[in-house]
Amino acid sequence: MKSVFRQGMLTQERIVLVFALVLFALYAVFLKGFLAPNNLVAILRSIAVLGILSVGMGIVVIGRGIDLSMVAVMAMATAWQLTMMNSGTPALTATAITFGFVVLVGVANGVLIAYADVPAVFATLASGNFVFGLIRSRFIVQDAVPVPQDATLLMDFGQARLVGMPIEVIMFAAAALFAFLGLRYSKYGRYVYYQGDNYQAARSMGLPVRPVVILQYVLSALVAWLAGLVTAAGLQSINTRVVNSTLLYDVILVVVIGGIGLSGGKGGMRNVVVGALLIGIMLNGMTILDLPNIYQNLIKASILLVALIIDSRLNPRDEQVGQQGDI
Repeated sequence: MKSVFRQGMLTQERIVLVFALVLFALYAVFLKGFLAPNNLVAILRSIAVLGILSVGMGIVVIGRGIDLSMVAVMAMATAWQLTMMNSGTPALTATAITFGFVVLVGVANGVLIAYADVPAVFATLASGNFVFGLIRSRFIVQDAVPVPQDATLLMDFGQARLVGMPIEVIMFAAAALFAFLGLRYSKYGRYVYYQGDNYQAARSMGLPVRPVVILQYVLSALVAWLAGLVTAAGLQSINTRVVNSTLLYDVILVVVIGGIGLSGGKGGMRNVVVGALLIGIMLNGMTILDLPNIYQNLIKASILLVALIIDSRLNPRDEQVGQQGDI
């Protein structure tokens, strides 16, 4: 099976795409209301926000990292920005302050990981909790923060359509396209793949691996903030309780099941797109079926475990062990 995958005859990306199309067809036949225009728009919107977050996570994972602070940055940075705007702070000033804060979080994550050698899981988990605690306790007074009525630009943005598509979908497509072009054609993108494939070798070659790591986490934080703005524009508010939801695990599920190897140096934005498509369709169908959250989480956890097992077999982190096989 592994040899079939490696020869390109059968890729995880293709399997996931086919499964997503089959699942869509089954839902269309057996679920009443699945093909209703409003539901299709809901699917696109859910895929879009999930996909935008997964673009940022994908960049980090390709570089052999992980960012567990993304959802906290998404919700809390956007909530703080809207709170400042509601209190009379000019929109441009609030945006500049939020931009600086988001970049600072990304830099802090990168410095902890690249220079202090803190494992990415612990560094980003701690920073996510810090961001949530700081902003929730000091800067905002309620869980749900509405978009100000005078923020007409954000209001109009959330209702905009381009060739009939919700603006969220366009933003996901744009984010995925820019990430694809950057990873494929820029020097920085090549560095991300090199260090993700073999960090020590990349360092020995003289590549600036530490600045590359820092920039990865800055980009991840900025993409998370973009997802928050898109969410706020579409819903006309942002709810900080999303930090305690399963959204972060959905993002990881999209990245892993789409085919970006956790060993680093593999995959790309096409994997993110097909992964988001499958998970978005699956979650929408479970919602229509009114499946309790506990069972939805059980199904998602099972799929994630299977995807992790497959990833560990196809993309071993220690290449020598992967070549030796089972002992």
